[in-house]
Amino acid sequence: MKTLLKIVGGLVVLLVVVAACGYGYLMFAFPKVPPPTAFKIEATPERLARGKYLNDHVVGCTTCHTKRDWTKFSGPVIADQLGAGGEGFNLGPAGQAYSMNITPAAIGDWTDGELLRAVTQGVSKDGSPLFPLMPYDAYRQMSREDAESIIAFIRTLPPVARDVPRSRLNFPFNLIVRTMPSPAPPLPERTPDLSDRVAYGKYLTTIASCASCHTKMERGRPVPGMAFAGGLEFHTRLGDVQYSANITPDLETGIGRWTAEQFVARFKSVAEADEASLALNGRKNTEMPWRDYGGMKAEDLTAIFTYLQTLPAVRHAVTR
Repeated sequence: MKTLLKIVGGLVVLLVVVAACGYGYLMFAFPKVPPPTAFKIEATPERLARGKYLNDHVVGCTTCHTKRDWTKFSGPVIADQLGAGGEGFNLGPAGQAYSMNITPAAIGDWTDGELLRAVTQGVSKDGSPLFPLMPYDAYRQMSREDAESIIAFIRTLPPVARDVPRSRLNFPFNLIVRTMPSPAPPLPERTPDLSDRVAYGKYLTTIASCASCHTKMERGRPVPGMAFAGGLEFHTRLGDVQYSANITPDLETGIGRWTAEQFVARFKSVAEADEASLALNGRKNTEMPWRDYGGMKAEDLTAIFTYLQTLPAVRHAVTR
């Protein structure tokens, strides 16, 4: 019996040692990304204008990194808290995430290289991983010029001192997330030209992370063959359950019967409406930031529509 107890005890000790070594390896070896590069972005008027446009209407940095007013349709950001973070995201079994403060009050000591690494590789200034709710896989496909324009603009936000709750990831997600960031390839030097509507539309669709909301997920991964076919479940801040729309060109369940003009008008009808006409008055709210995306130029929305029409049509009727 003593011999058996010694064997069991030895196995327990061995398992503890192996677990400790594995934990130590994950903590010290990951994330596996290179150090940030050293460079300085010149904040030209052209870059600031492009960065503001992309931030406000395409990539939505401040849409996620600002508390939103969910008493209003589509949850517009609270203007005097722009970029100050603190918006909560329920990650289900993975835990709870909060967007960080990205005003100069919080990132004033970050270098441009550290900001670019965070945006494209998912690693913070201190080397900790960012939960992939931050769509760094999409942002790493942004052109270098556009990425630098956004960083230059973000640095011009009014500084807002705000203590943001730390995100809490449950085991084993707190360890898995450390393995997810990876080195980003060199960013494309040029943005696709608007004259190529399909290429430019694909570019905007990618950096706007449209697929991340309009693709059904299972166990944290996109369902194969269901890209852009909708059905991703959202639990809204007002307690509703909603599903993203099918935006493939399927004639019956998607947007195959839409025209480009109808697509643009759908966004503009919200973006250009007055607040009184958008009052909830008992109707359900939506996670879709229509006001932000609706501020896109008509030609950019048209390019997105043109690209979406080239996707495989997926027959998927979504519960609305």
